[in-house]
Amino acid sequence: MRFIVFMMGNEDSEGGVMPTTEQLAEMDRFKDELIEAGVMLGGEGLAPTSDGVTVNFLADGARSVVDGPFTEAKEVVAGFWLWQCDSLEDAVEWAKRMPDWEGEGSVQIRRIFEAEDFGDVVTPEMIEEDARQRAQIRANVEAAAL
Repeated sequence: MRFIVFMMGNEDSEGGVMPTTEQLAEMDRFKDELIEAGVMLGGEGLAPTSDGVTVNFLADGARSVVDGPFTEAKEVVAGFWLWQCDSLEDAVEWAKRMPDWEGEGSVQIRRIFEAEDFGDVVTPEMIEEDARQRAQIRANVEAAAL
């Protein structure tokens, strides 16, 4: 099962406070554990919401754009990881091992839907198209890393 792990923001992350070299090294050690265990699929930190926008989809079909910052710092996502785990319980156990160098905080873990979760509404053609899209995404990621 794939899971997305959201690192929730706080006043420091929303204020653009960067972690120390020691904190980054500690997180890198944990990421190495995840990678070696085959858990880590990807992930990144996010800039503060003051650097972002929200695109709202309105009932009349119109779109509106609202500049950040957004809501309280504890309600925003500061980063994310994609994990491959056997169960939600396994993902929780990995999350409990994360370094806690920002003081009080939280992560949110959510299972990512797979094609089979949608039942009969997903056709074999849709599964094939999903596989094609994933392959193109992997190619795009590899090209962007060069």
